[in-house]
Amino acid sequence: MIVNFEGSLNNKLPQIGPSIFSVMSAMAYAHGAINLAQGFPDFDCSADLKNMVSKAMENGYNQYAPMPGLMSLREKIAVKTEQSYSAIYHPETEITVMPGATLAIYAAITALIKDNDEVIIIEPAYDSYIPAVELAGGKAIVYEMAFPDYKIDWNQLKKLINFKTRLIIINSPHNPTGTILSSEDIRKLEKLVENTDTLILSDEVYEHIIFDGYEHQSVARYPKLANRCIIVSSFGKTYHTTGWKMGYVLAPANITAMIRKVYQFMAFAANTPIQHAYAEILDRPEMFLELGSFYQAKRDYFKQAIKTSKFKQYACNGSYFQLLGYEKLSELNDIEMAKYLTIEKGIASIPVSAFYKRKTDHKVLRFCFAKSEDTLSKAAEILCKL
Repeated sequence: MIVNFEGSLNNKLPQIGPSIFSVMSAMAYAHGAINLAQGFPDFDCSADLKNMVSKAMENGYNQYAPMPGLMSLREKIAVKTEQSYSAIYHPETEITVMPGATLAIYAAITALIKDNDEVIIIEPAYDSYIPAVELAGGKAIVYEMAFPDYKIDWNQLKKLINFKTRLIIINSPHNPTGTILSSEDIRKLEKLVENTDTLILSDEVYEHIIFDGYEHQSVARYPKLANRCIIVSSFGKTYHTTGWKMGYVLAPANITAMIRKVYQFMAFAANTPIQHAYAEILDRPEMFLELGSFYQAKRDYFKQAIKTSKFKQYACNGSYFQLLGYEKLSELNDIEMAKYLTIEKGIASIPVSAFYKRKTDHKVLRFCFAKSEDTLSKAAEILCKL
């Protein structure tokens, strides 16, 4: 074993330990619990997609891709975006393929945020946002959505904007709450930032996982807003391939140029054969167009299966996460409740306080329903017995 260095170390994130996702998944594995904690499917991706990757490898596409991504893939992304949102992004200068959405978010924040810039983060929020801002020298200004509906009061959020506000991060469909932004929300955001230098980072990785007849309100739909927006999306969420780590960024050319300057020194290029496969599978739009109904069926199955439990179900209009309140079951805080359920009852979840800077605890847990019916049935059986 290597002896620890005893000299002075500069810990850039002294308050941050392992991700709650890593902690709960490791705990689930250690105790043989059903893992509804980390957000990934327990079923396989398309056999055709895997064959496309193999074909690309066999055809010799095993060396570096161009830094911004394969042109063939960027062109397909441009077509998909125009067909989905009536928005035109130039594949050469406005679309960049990267190894995962989390890296894409980090690259964008690193490129755009300087010392003492303020970034408004709407909580509960994906846990990579604040560390990325702080590592860039910025200051995270948090706004907590109103519980229990998780709605944004734009008049209250407006009070946080000042001359230091460089960026606002939004996320719809939302992780962890499953809420979505409406066209009215986007119009209010548009009004909020006009005549300012504030940019928008829109995390849209669950863009195709939306339910109940709603349409995803991508900021790409709104030209006055899109010219100051960085949109991040994910192939992993769309094609059940989270382990392949592939996402992309849409942004105006001048902003894209800034992000690419940083990105080229972070990863330089994303996986080549997988890019070839995604470029080919995008010729089958039904695969992402049917994703909403696919996951809505899983949401409905899970909600019906736990209908007789003592958990309170919160609305979920998108993503593949269901929030459940446990006030009727325990006085434990949500971290201890998540641990108890994992260790003692055999089912793992994520405590929602982990998505707050101040660890706000409403006694709510996040469960992932991107699972087989067999897994969801077994999980529901445990929850209904509590």
